[in-house]
Amino acid sequence: MRLAAFDLEGTLVKSVSGWVELHKRFGTWNKGSEYARMFFDGEIDYATWARLDASLWRGHLKEEILEWVQSVEYMEGAEELFEFLRRNEFKTAILSSGLMCLASRVGRELGADYVFANELVFDENGVLTGEVYPHVDFTGKGPILRRLKEKLQPELTVAVGDGYNDIAMFSEADVSIAINPHEGVEGDHVVESLQEVVEIIRGLIEG
Repeated sequence: MRLAAFDLEGTLVKSVSGWVELHKRFGTWNKGSEYARMFFDGEIDYATWARLDASLWRGHLKEEILEWVQSVEYMEGAEELFEFLRRNEFKTAILSSGLMCLASRVGRELGADYVFANELVFDENGVLTGEVYPHVDFTGKGPILRRLKEKLQPELTVAVGDGYNDIAMFSEADVSIAINPHEGVEGDHVVESLQEVVEIIRGLIEG
């Protein structure tokens, strides 16, 4: 058995950040950008950042969130990549510091075995409470992937991502693939498309 772990936004789908996109959709980006600065300046931790962000959306409806979720498009080749992995005895995991509402849709449609992301809280009427369960913090992908490896004992672990918060995941993988990476993000391989990811993995298992 083999394991492939993926970042979500910017890797499997064209959304860059659900947090940012919802801020812009709901008109809360001015305050949201201030909270982001506070986190990156070390003034607040990730859980606090997530709670502050989610608090700005209190009262919005689940339908509004799902409207955004359904608008997000896949990167070219995502479905073919997951089909290739299934045929070649890979378990697949999506590790996102974005939102579970999007990650669960993608995981379901692509057939991912595991999905980890941050979960907005809705009340019984489908209204956002302003709370969030911050399951995946900015450096949390490494420990999650480590636990998966301990559970599954794969013969090969591949990680694919594009951002700074994927570096911890890369460090736990046997092979890391950076796809259109942000400046300063490096992997064992650097690619521009998911088709190239398929070819690299094919070379690993056939070589």
